Amino acid sequence: MSFTFQAYRPYYKENLKLAIPVVISQLGHTLVHLSDSVIVGHFAGTISLAAVSLVNSVFVVAMVMGLGISYGITPLIAQFNGQKNFEACGRLLSNSLFINFISGIVLFVVLYFGAGNLLDHLGQSPEVLKQAKPFLLLISASIIPLMLFSTFKQFAEGLGFTRQAMMISIWGNVLNICLGVIFVKGLFGVKPMGIDGVGYSTLIDRTLMAFVMGFYVFRSVNFKQYLQRFSITYISRARCIELVRIGAPVAMQYTFEVSAFSAAAVMVGQIGPVQQAAHQVALNLASMTYMIASGVSSAAAIKSGNYFGAKSYTDLRNSAIASYHIVLIFMSVTALIFVICNNWLPWIITSDKQVIAIAAHLLIIAAIFQLFDGAQVIGLGILRGMGDVNVPTIITFLAYWVVGLPLGYWLGLRLGLGANGVWYGLVAGLAVASILLYMRFTSTTKRHIENYIFEDTLKV
Repeated sequence: MSFTFQAYRPYYKENLKLAIPVVISQLGHTLVHLSDSVIVGHFAGTISLAAVSLVNSVFVVAMVMGLGISYGITPLIAQFNGQKNFEACGRLLSNSLFINFISGIVLFVVLYFGAGNLLDHLGQSPEVLKQAKPFLLLISASIIPLMLFSTFKQFAEGLGFTRQAMMISIWGNVLNICLGVIFVKGLFGVKPMGIDGVGYSTLIDRTLMAFVMGFYVFRSVNFKQYLQRFSITYISRARCIELVRIGAPVAMQYTFEVSAFSAAAVMVGQIGPVQQAAHQVALNLASMTYMIASGVSSAAAIKSGNYFGAKSYTDLRNSAIASYHIVLIFMSVTALIFVICNNWLPWIITSDKQVIAIAAHLLIIAAIFQLFDGAQVIGLGILRGMGDVNVPTIITFLAYWVVGLPLGYWLGLRLGLGANGVWYGLVAGLAVASILLYMRFTSTTKRHIENYIFEDTLKV
């Protein structure tokens, strides 16, 4: 065993050095929603927390869809950088900005007008709906600057520059929390805004983050050689198709998983607002660990793209396995924390004892799916770096919408297991996804290594 881990030692260090800033940056997206829940849960009450849960369950689907589209640039940038094709990197940024800006506008329209009407037909509590709709407008508008921020972030991270996005995310979250408390409570002469306060703070925060990240990319000497061919008017149909070809399936992968959790929130909401608030509490805590694993996955995608572009398939496989090790060890630790501290962790978000009691049970279930969740997101990242996105998309659809959700509905609502039953279904979906994605990674990398050895033999 020690010999096996020793073989991957150089890759652990290399991957962690790249992953840690990405992890902190990725956490920024979840911390925004977590801080919103904490502020609302403590200062606005359980009904307001349920409204945040409802809106976030809808918004997060659009958010991951948009982020997935923006991720299309990262493996391509990593591959071109591995090939020393710097001109292509600048041109990719031009086209990625265009695609992501248009996507942000489309997602805003669909979110506010489509989801806004949909909320009336989901069997939710009237008092929850009353607070949810104004909040939906503000949070939906924030997706446009979020898409621009993500474009610059993915461009920089694809080239290995991860620290700056991390710092911007940290300070952005500090600003979001400060503004959220001021707006919700009504401090310093500001009129108390209730739930709308966290909507305004999120919109302001994401707008400033997009501006600062863009300023950094265009002004930093790190990107000078990559931006020589950059022009906002350089829009190539072929480049756009190339970005969408990778970005769209990635968007669907994330959408299938996150929308399953959102659908679960709607199911739990049909049981009652207390259960819905508890679902939001447990999901926020579980999302923290997921986003850390997702950050490692993004780093794995970058390294896979670099090695794939350079045709270093053995390094690719070893680096990928090292990423699996890192995430599985981390998720084992967080699973243990969820089990030991399940009665205390919910107090971070709410002081409602009914909500805490239900959330504590859900955290036990969340501990069970930690390993599966980490394994599946790593598998997606590695395959994305290699440009393998279509089969993983089918796998995620089958795992979450054919296995996970129907089973959760049957256990939770038909058999009367409540929120626990819905979460059991989610565990099953994550397990199926993690196993199938690992099998796909293993077979794909072995095939590339064998083909490369065969080609070398022919040359000799």
